[in-house]
Amino acid sequence: MLSPEELAAVDDFRFKHRMPTRAAAVRELLKLGLAAVGSDAVPGVKSSSFGVFGRGPDGHTQGDPDGGS
Repeated sequence: MLSPEELAAVDDFRFKHRMPTRAAAVRELLKLGLAAVGSDAVPGVKSSSFGVFGRGPDGHTQGDPDGGS
């Protein structure tokens, strides 16, 4: 969810850069933001790799055999 001001900023970026959709503009802004903070995100990396807690091969938190809290 975006505030009206945030939506206006996305639309301004979209039109300034002649992007076809808001979704394309949001993807580009995310890519630029990740590059700016030095994220090592590369294609094929799972989102769970960016979590706060370590995950095992089956997606369970390491050290918890049941995967529960």
